[in-house]
Amino acid sequence: MATDVHRPMTGQAVRVEGLTRSFDGRAVLHDLRLDIRPGEFVALLGRSGCGKSTLLRVLAGLDRDISGTVLVPRRKAVVFQAPRLMPWKRVWPNVVLGLPGRPERALAERALAEVGLAHRSTAWPRTLSGGEAQRAALARALVREPDLLLLDEPFGALDALTRVTAQRLVGELWQRRGCAVLLVTHDVEEAVLLADRVLVMDDGVIAHEERVDLDRPRALTDPRFAALRAALLARLGVDTATGTT
Repeated sequence: MATDVHRPMTGQAVRVEGLTRSFDGRAVLHDLRLDIRPGEFVALLGRSGCGKSTLLRVLAGLDRDISGTVLVPRRKAVVFQAPRLMPWKRVWPNVVLGLPGRPERALAERALAEVGLAHRSTAWPRTLSGGEAQRAALARALVREPDLLLLDEPFGALDALTRVTAQRLVGELWQRRGCAVLLVTHDVEEAVLLADRVLVMDDGVIAHEERVDLDRPRALTDPRFAALRAALLARLGVDTATGTT
């Protein structure tokens, strides 16, 4: 196995071959293959328990009990569904938490400004709204200058309006930063809205791939958008006429 290998951002940002991860003798990931190009935005869909979050944890270096080859950039960052802010630290120290040395406050405040949260840099995490807390978590990822940004259902706990704002922000940050992104989500509409390519995971492998060749910004009312959404829902076993599986 090879993992967490720092390479020039040419060819592939992520290369996974023959990845297998088992729990109690049951393979959750089975001989999985995945490539992500530098600067590419990839969304990963699949039913609960299919292995999406396990794959993301492997790419993040949080799960190393695997077989196969996993090559990722050294500079990577993860944003989870829960912001995971330390309640005993104000926002800006949370943003630089874990960075080597004694990072300056200005570094945190630049990242907070990028996500529209500069005015809350000295706030306590408990005083943040759900959307603000998730933006703080996103700022914490950005200060690491990642070549690979891993997003594990980061909008799942947000209300509908806040979610739309957060989706737009992530799309803008990705276009500005130019890093590769892997977004794990259950939301088909979100996947088509943000990604260059949508993957469907089933039984521990990538079972289907759909390229999203739509102009940005994307309109939900575009018939091509609706067609892609319907096709992906069908792949997930959802009857679009009734909304049942």
